[in-house]
Amino acid sequence: MPRTARPLVAVAALSVACLALSACGTSAGKPAADASPSVSGQSLAGQSITLYSGQHEETTKALAADFEKRTGVKVQLRSGDEAELANQILQEGGASPADVFYAENPPALTVLENKGLLAQVQGDTLKSVPAEDSSPKGDWVGVSARTAAFVAATGTPADTAPPASVLDLAKPEWKGRLGIAPSETDFAPIVTRVLKAGGADAAKQWVAGLKANAKVYSSNEDLANAVNSGEVQGGVVDHYYWYRLRDEKTAAGTKSVLHYFTKGDAGALVDVSGAAVLGSSKHQAAAQAFLAYLASAPAQTVIANSQSYEYPLVAGVKSKENLPALDSIGTVAPVADLGDGKDALQLLQDAGLLQ
Repeated sequence: MPRTARPLVAVAALSVACLALSACGTSAGKPAADASPSVSGQSLAGQSITLYSGQHEETTKALAADFEKRTGVKVQLRSGDEAELANQILQEGGASPADVFYAENPPALTVLENKGLLAQVQGDTLKSVPAEDSSPKGDWVGVSARTAAFVAATGTPADTAPPASVLDLAKPEWKGRLGIAPSETDFAPIVTRVLKAGGADAAKQWVAGLKANAKVYSSNEDLANAVNSGEVQGGVVDHYYWYRLRDEKTAAGTKSVLHYFTKGDAGALVDVSGAAVLGSSKHQAAAQAFLAYLASAPAQTVIANSQSYEYPLVAGVKSKENLPALDSIGTVAPVADLGDGKDALQLLQDAGLLQ
């Protein structure tokens, strides 16, 4: 499921709020029941909702189709870059046709939440996943999880002596060996974590070191392929890019391997996707039913078995085979720590890594 690169700076130019759009959890929540086709005895069949989705398109299509089959509610899907979709909602305001926003990273949801554009998620839906995987205010619910990882070309020094910390990648010994994709929304949350851990001056020096060392790629797909072909020795991507590359290349054609940063490191990022109902939605019951479905075992099973290679959040739903346990990599990044991502993107812009 290839995706195009996400042009953060172009989006930032559209609105000040979009500068903040940058950008998991454990399966400790209560198992969720099937999404109900009715609310308070009122059938939802025949209704329609519009879904703005920045998540993996093929998986989202499968989720929408399964929800339609279970409830009779038609889902009009509009897929695109999460930052652009969030900016569109900001521009549309109360006139937005969107009923649900499904984002890949918390910062996009936080921007809309801070603008007061999201409705409270029903309590039973929030209880279906671990509390730390959703909005502390209850304005969006966590749906799936992913982790940052270091992809290394097999047999190179990057593989045999991988970095223990993402901070190591700014050291001079990585010059000419590293690739990065700073315009991807998955990259900014790592920068935010570095900012939180060491402060602005240290983060600025780290970003400058990355710029000096790395070849810049427009997408994580391009970066993963460059590592696999030996163009660069290694780079930071979300874990699923490598698994999807392996599916495409087959085992014989996969010349790279994943390594994970030391638990507790800024690079050991465990992040969530999330979904929210717009406060302006004219179809609140159907939209809330869709969120309840996303946090249910059937939907989580669709996600777990998809080619997205993301982690389900509902207890009892197993992730795709061969994925390491999330708690062996790190803990979910607190939503408050990730914030709206504005400072991280400003840092990348100031360093000239975003054009």
